[in-house]
Amino acid sequence: MRICSFLPSATEIVYALGMGEHLYGVSHECDYPPEARKVPWVVHSIFEENRHYSSAEIHQIIEERLMQGKGIYDIDEKVLREADPDLMLTQELCGE
Repeated sequence: MRICSFLPSATEIVYALGMGEHLYGVSHECDYPPEARKVPWVVHSIFEENRHYSSAEIHQIIEERLMQGKGIYDIDEKVLREADPDLMLTQELCGE
């Protein structure tokens, strides 16, 4: 089985179940257990890593993306295709 996890908690569960060798893609936020850091990132933040954003800037960027029908994360389609998952662990974002 080939698994991609877009959630840190789901990644931890995969490892807790002894299925870490089946993990072929994770989110940039998946850093536990330490082995998860070695799995390719399928999901990335839309924000530049070394830049400070104000709360207003974050709100504006997210609002614009949602109005354009885009998500608040970027999916690396090439990495996702290479992972070729049988199972993707994710969740829908909570509404207002």
